[in-house]
Amino acid sequence: MRYLAVAAALGALAAWPASAEEKAVVTVPGISLNQNFVAGARAARSFNVEDRMETFEFLLRALPPKVKVYPTENYFYFTFKHSGMEYAGNMRLDVGDRDDGVLHFAYFSKTEPWNMEILSQYKALNAEDGVKVEKVDDFLYRVTYKDISVEFQLNDLTGVEPPAARVAPQEDYLGPVFDESGVEFYFLFDRELKQFRFVLNEEGTPSDILVPYSEDTPVILVGMRTGFVFFDDRRQDRKLLIGVNRVNVEANNYFDGPFDQLPDNFMRHGEFKAAILQKHPSLKDEIDDHGVFIGQDGRFLVNPYINYYRLNQLDSFYRCIDPNLDRTAYYNCLTAGDDEERGKGLGASHNGEDESGYGDENAYGDEPAGEEPDAGEEPEDDGSTAR
Repeated sequence: MRYLAVAAALGALAAWPASAEEKAVVTVPGISLNQNFVAGARAARSFNVEDRMETFEFLLRALPPKVKVYPTENYFYFTFKHSGMEYAGNMRLDVGDRDDGVLHFAYFSKTEPWNMEILSQYKALNAEDGVKVEKVDDFLYRVTYKDISVEFQLNDLTGVEPPAARVAPQEDYLGPVFDESGVEFYFLFDRELKQFRFVLNEEGTPSDILVPYSEDTPVILVGMRTGFVFFDDRRQDRKLLIGVNRVNVEANNYFDGPFDQLPDNFMRHGEFKAAILQKHPSLKDEIDDHGVFIGQDGRFLVNPYINYYRLNQLDSFYRCIDPNLDRTAYYNCLTAGDDEERGKGLGASHNGEDESGYGDENAYGDEPAGEEPDAGEEPEDDGSTAR
């Protein structure tokens, strides 16, 4: 009944007339205008938002001849408004099948605390749908539909390497991560401790301001724009990602953490799978080289950080400062789920959200699924669930 009520309301909004003066104006990156916000909310749309191909054509026509895909899992994100509702989605040139002419297309109505998702659409588009995907270069693909052609420039981070001081002898550098938040990381795997790490790329263009969580002990740093939390790892002269705000994870927005932006274009063949199998050898026949589960939706989830509701959930990280900790105890203290003694409220939650829009019902991990815990009583998670 609730769905029918919302659908009826949307039907009424579809006839809402838009003034000829309600037009967006040109602006520059980093500036948002209320004029554009209002114009978008009231814009008249002639396509059927429930029709995937009509929506795809509308979006493709709205793009310039060439666009830049920043995130390293090759998602081109967008939002749009239709009949009073805001939608979010993406077009993805997945490393696994883009050379086979596939473009993944997904969109869904954005949810807020006061509403619910009423529409979610996904389709892997190819020549059978009239969509042509051509490889122009290693990091450039052309997508053509009807009389529209758009080039998608993938993010070429070839040659991006961390300074030697940021990588321990026991660690392997798997590749560069460019998150949809605009923050860059180095993706590492610790062979000795069997732990993944996201290390802040401080050599790139700054996109956030980090401030100490406490003036007394400024080793925990909070991003003012993103909510990302870092620990100043002075043993290796680097900043480790240790926390992401859980509200952003639940909202599935640009600040939900780098778990969904692995360096797919840059990891050597089988390297990621080999790292996973060091920790979970039983997955040998269940995942491919990219960590994608075979025969079912989902991918091995890497989130060696906590999802926090309140900043005071970071307090237990102060014990990691203890100079008497050996290397194992120190990094276990900093890695979500790898130190059961760190206490409750520090584990990364199981996350079934997926930015592709087609969901993820699989889980591989050490924690059974159960009722949602209260804030501050989250279960520990070693970061090994499928997303």
